[in-house]
Amino acid sequence: MSDNTLDYLVIGAGPAGLQLGHFLHRAGRRYRILEAGPEPGQFFRTFPRHRMLISINKKHTGHHDPELNFRVDWNSLLSDDPDLVFTRYSDRFFPGADDLVRYLGDFAAALDLRITYGARVVDVSRPDAKGPFRVIDGQGRTHQAEHVVVATGVSRTNVPEIPGIETAEGYDTASVDPADYTAKRVLVIGKGNSAFETADNLIETAAVIHVAGPHSVRLAWRTHFVGHLRAVNSNFLDTYQLKLGNAVLDGDVRRIERRADGTYLVTVSFARADEVTKDIPYDRVIVSTGFRFDASIFSPECRPELTIRNRFPALTPAYESVNVPGLYFAGTITQSRDFKRGTNAFIHGFRYGARALHRILETRHHDAPWPGRDLPADPGAFADAVLERVNRSSGLFQQFGVLADVIVPDGDGGARYLEELPVDFQGPPIGDGGHFAITLEYGPDHDKVDPFDISVSRIRQGDASRAHEGHYLHPVVRHYRGGVVVAVHHVTENLENDWTSEEVHLRPLREFFQRQSLPVPA
Repeated sequence: MSDNTLDYLVIGAGPAGLQLGHFLHRAGRRYRILEAGPEPGQFFRTFPRHRMLISINKKHTGHHDPELNFRVDWNSLLSDDPDLVFTRYSDRFFPGADDLVRYLGDFAAALDLRITYGARVVDVSRPDAKGPFRVIDGQGRTHQAEHVVVATGVSRTNVPEIPGIETAEGYDTASVDPADYTAKRVLVIGKGNSAFETADNLIETAAVIHVAGPHSVRLAWRTHFVGHLRAVNSNFLDTYQLKLGNAVLDGDVRRIERRADGTYLVTVSFARADEVTKDIPYDRVIVSTGFRFDASIFSPECRPELTIRNRFPALTPAYESVNVPGLYFAGTITQSRDFKRGTNAFIHGFRYGARALHRILETRHHDAPWPGRDLPADPGAFADAVLERVNRSSGLFQQFGVLADVIVPDGDGGARYLEELPVDFQGPPIGDGGHFAITLEYGPDHDKVDPFDISVSRIRQGDASRAHEGHYLHPVVRHYRGGVVVAVHHVTENLENDWTSEEVHLRPLREFFQRQSLPVPA
């Protein structure tokens, strides 16, 4: 490696870039973060447009354990400084975006991260397939690194292919002043939080508001995916179902026609109504259909393959491009790994993904062992270790079904307990001699059940024999041999996430490990 070749070049100084930068800095690696803007967190200087975050900031928890507090702190990054937490920046349960920008700036400064600002990346190339990456910024400077980690977030608006959509306004540019929509008929295209955030903002002034999209509205409290419609953005649904003139249109927007007077005629094909199609007049049309990853900076020889309608990079379990070795990703653009079911799209999820990525980089490229501890290979020790972790871990709690603790027996009376690997990760440090994977998961049909319907949503917190029927979050232990699951044990759900009962939680788990041919302690 030449003297001017870095170990890692991180593109983007948003939350993910800063989080990975902290781990690289602490490990003493040669790295540099390139940021297009003049300070960290540029995305959050604009979005969300109405400046209220929907990432929870629960300051008063009743706990003094910082690990438990991170279960309800969705904005803080991981660091070794107990005071460098977002809860010191706002008392609001739904804080302001400007507070997050201020926090990210302080995080970068306090940890002395190596960031070059005003360095918008315009080209990423790899002239030699086995050589380093070359990255050129907008100032014409060339940066070289063995590995590149892209942490740019979803920086482009996602625009559906609808004839005439270019004449509509975008979520990123439309006015957020409700007075500008007084007595207007408004169509908002999209059914996510940005769409309903926009619609809610106009309830007091607009004459009629329609929110349209081809898929049903999905509510986060039912699906447990926090990117689905949140209660704080759902006031608009009252104005629809209580007959106040607004409506949710289930169907496809087929065409948008901008008329000579500046108004619109929009053709909607309904999925549930009697009409097959209908032309509906509007004064304003706003497109709020989310964001996508921008792959335009990559030269052809190292352009990453995309997935999910080309919105995100396609990744291996190691957060690496499926077609460009050495090109890794961090942050919200890793949500292709758990699209619309996990938390990789959000700080409280991808902060742990960034930590897992760093551990992968350390084991792959620097011969560092995966953090863990030794255990005797007996059922009691395994059961105790598992329940100790699931009762406290914030990483397993936030990255439910995505990250797993792993117990690897060594075949010689001992075992290694490893923390927070991607669930489908293969190879070292797991090996192929058999292991146990421990996750926190919701039941497989949890999103098909109304959690407020007491006739079908009983929490089975006292019946260990029916733990597998649970819908709520609970620990699951899987035994793998030769890469195949040979046995599964569910620890019964508990309303307070307290898995400490000897009879209900510990004994059944200990017996499970015993059935997997572990030695019985004398």
